[in-house]
Amino acid sequence: MASPELRHLRYLLAVAEHGNFTRAAEGLRISQPTLSQQIKQLERTLGTQLLDRTGRTVRLTDAGEAYAHHARSALRDLAAAERAVHDVQDLSRGQLRLAVTPTFTAYLVGPLTAELHARHPGITLTVRETTQGRIETGLLDDEFDLGIAFRGPHLPGITAAALFTEALTLVTGPRHVAADRADLAGPLPVRELDDRQLALLSSDFATRGHIDAYLERHGVSPRIAVEANSIQALTEVVQRTPLVTVLPDAVTHDHPRLVPVPLDPALPARVVTLLRRADAYESAATRAFTRLTRDLVRTRGYPPAS
Repeated sequence: MASPELRHLRYLLAVAEHGNFTRAAEGLRISQPTLSQQIKQLERTLGTQLLDRTGRTVRLTDAGEAYAHHARSALRDLAAAERAVHDVQDLSRGQLRLAVTPTFTAYLVGPLTAELHARHPGITLTVRETTQGRIETGLLDDEFDLGIAFRGPHLPGITAAALFTEALTLVTGPRHVAADRADLAGPLPVRELDDRQLALLSSDFATRGHIDAYLERHGVSPRIAVEANSIQALTEVVQRTPLVTVLPDAVTHDHPRLVPVPLDPALPARVVTLLRRADAYESAATRAFTRLTRDLVRTRGYPPAS
């Protein structure tokens, strides 16, 4: 009996992902009859049915689910092995796949990229902005080498190394801070946000969930006048309107026209972490990026992780 080939594994997983032979064949750039024939060949080789073709959507059978699980692991390990073979220890060339949660693109990705290019111009960096949950599943599926996000809880198999503490504060534009704070000594009591109109990140951001939990905990319900899915949009809004927002301190420090307004009680800080898969091969590029990230955190004076 012939053993399944790698293409059979890829074909099965493509059909399982698309739930349809036609779309899977298009993605694989082969004909639909060829794909069907190859899957049937795999099923004959294994002596069991892997796909349920009776419904509108093609689904894995129980046997197919078990086989697909090991097929994904095999392909992931093979890809890691190929990268290990081509890993260049002198860093004259190499690749690094980094995933970050969105707020870090506003103040951390730029300096990290500049430092990496200055130290190791031969390394190609791919940056993906996505949610923390997607970062962790991507690390487990070998889509990313490293992730930058926040302290857990984390998925099993993910290791998190603390980098620094990220503080958040209320932020306004320079034209409005004097009028807002002329009669105020010290931090702004959080209850006064009930009378404010806020511009905040949209609800799919982890930072927004952190802010909402803080407001709810203190019984405050401000009017959310603007929601945005980028830090840049928020900084533009608060510089041109009376609206206030909440941003990481590092973003405010990088924008001299933004004015921080301390809150009482202060917004809880969060620990920023460097994430990786526990059993992943650690390339020379990954090790170099980890070192320069820690160097940059110290150089920029970010608060140490508590």
